[in-house]
Amino acid sequence: MDKKNARLRRAKATRARIRELGVPRLSVLRTGQHVYAQLFSADGSKVLAAASTTQADVREGLKNGKNAEAAAKVGRVIAEKAKAAGIEKIAFDRSGYRYHGRVKALADAAREGGLQF
Repeated sequence: MDKKNARLRRAKATRARIRELGVPRLSVLRTGQHVYAQLFSADGSKVLAAASTTQADVREGLKNGKNAEAAAKVGRVIAEKAKAAGIEKIAFDRSGYRYHGRVKALADAAREGGLQF
């Protein structure tokens, strides 16, 4: 089993557990150049909020979009958008990634922004 398939297998198991909770899901995608975060409805049918380092307002003042500082800024922005949509309690979907580095920075910033995991 290669790295990608192992990550996707872990993500699938996590999403199955999150689905049982019935709360909105904050999903993270990290690439070599950017970090993306999306907030899905409890049933997964629609995206309620999204933020990424490709957006101009997030990219302002950042050296690049691939470090922990950029991920933290994405976390703060997604928390603001979630609060504006009236969402406070969510489930964190790390998409099979280790809770470390950019993923941890995004989660910590979202918590500081007022989201409850």
